[in-house]
This record gives sequence, structure tokens and C-alpha cells, in this order.
Amino acid sequence: MRLRALLAKEFLDIARNRGALAPVALVTIVSLVIPFAVVLVVPAMTGQPLGEDPALARLGAAIAPHAAIAPDIAVETFLFQQFLLLFLLTPITAAMSLAAHAVVGEKQARTLEPLLATPVTTLELLMAKVLGALVPTLAISAVGLALYVAGIALFAHPGVFGAMATARTLVLIAIVGPATALASLQTAIVISSRVNDARTAQQFGVLIVLPVTAIFVAQFFGAMPLTAPVLLAVGLALLLVWLLLVAVSVALFDRETILTRWR
Repeated sequence: MRLRALLAKEFLDIARNRGALAPVALVTIVSLVIPFAVVLVVPAMTGQPLGEDPALARLGAAIAPHAAIAPDIAVETFLFQQFLLLFLLTPITAAMSLAAHAVVGEKQARTLEPLLATPVTTLELLMAKVLGALVPTLAISAVGLALYVAGIALFAHPGVFGAMATARTLVLIAIVGPATALASLQTAIVISSRVNDARTAQQFGVLIVLPVTAIFVAQFFGAMPLTAPVLLAVGLALLLVWLLLVAVSVALFDRETILTRWR
């Protein structure tokens, strides 16, 4: 019940400042425009199918080496899967400012002290901060993802939509994306509870995105094939990192120190 009340407070704060979600909508729109421009519009304008590029054809063939898939379909499937990463990073980049400002902003607004004087536990308070930043951005990202999938079904070559409906895509969307967001936002909360500058917390929170981005860049150039089992392992590792960060954040969140030092 207390966690629900804290979440309601976080959502009410966001509702009062809807402009805070504007970056989420902007990043989502950009994430929709770029893939279709690169995969569909540019080849149509140049008259050169993507399947004719040897490098892209080789990467596309790695999706299903034992299946009889046309080069154009294989390349489109590969590129649409790679651009799926944009939707996984949207909740992180857009919600990071909310999470980083969560504790610091409360202190600056003099609204944190009354919360700390209540029976609310540190775990409940920090979980509400993370979920309060994550849930709204995930909702907007989910709408963008639905439009992305619908666009593939409507405008991509026949067969691309079916080729993308794999366990790999499901693991990417359902496990790796949320796990990355949770770990990043929890990092921002940990730093936010120890500093008095929201920008510092935001910068540290973004750092966890770098290894994940490096993995997907390696996948794009064929250096590291990310199969469904590999992605599942990455997702579970990120969930473990998040749980460890939750424990660290609770341990570092000293109520008395925050009340006496942060002025």
C-alpha cells in the first residue's frame, strides 16, 4: 500500500509537469523515422536494393543461414532487428533525467524530509523513484514499438514481419530492454542519493548503457552473433546487476545524513 501511494505521488508529479515526458516522445518519433528511412526510403530513392550490397547480404544471411530467405528480406530483417535497439534505449535516455533528479530534486524542493519522517522504508522509497521514472517511459516506448511492428507489417517486404517473429526478438524486447533500463535507472538513483547535482547522477547512470551498446555494435559488424540464448544470458546478468544495485542503494541511502548534510 505504501509503495502504491509513493508511485501515485510520482505519477502525479509527472502529470503536473508533462513537459518532462516530451523527450520520451521525441526520441520515440526519431526511433520510428530513422529505421524506415534507412531501410525503405533510401533504397527506393536510389533504386539499389539492400540485398545487392555484399556486406549487408552477408550479415543478413547470418539471421537464418539454413533457411531459404531472399537477400532483400534477410537484410531488411537484420536492419530492423538492429534498429530495435533504439526502442530499448528510449526508456533509459529519456527517463534518466527523471531518475537522476528524483532524490536531488526532492531535497532541493524541500519535499524529501517529510517523506523520510514517515514509516516508509528506504527500499519502498527508492523502488518508487525507479518505477516512477520507468513506467511512463516504458508505456510511451511500447506505443512506439507497436507502431514500429505495424509499420514493418504494412510497408516492409512480405516475409520480413514473419522473419522477425523469433525468440531472439522476444528476449530482446521482454528481457534485455527492461533489464537494461532498470540497471541504468537504479544506478542514477544510487548516485542521486549521494550527490547534490542531478547531472552527475545522470552521467553515471548512462555509463551502464555503454557496454550494452558496444555489444550491439559488435553484432552489427558481425563480430559477435547475438543468438536468443546469448541475449537471455545478457538480460539475466543485467537483472542480477539491478538487484545488486538495489541492495547498494538501500545500504548507501543514509536518512540521517541526507537530512543533516543536504542543505
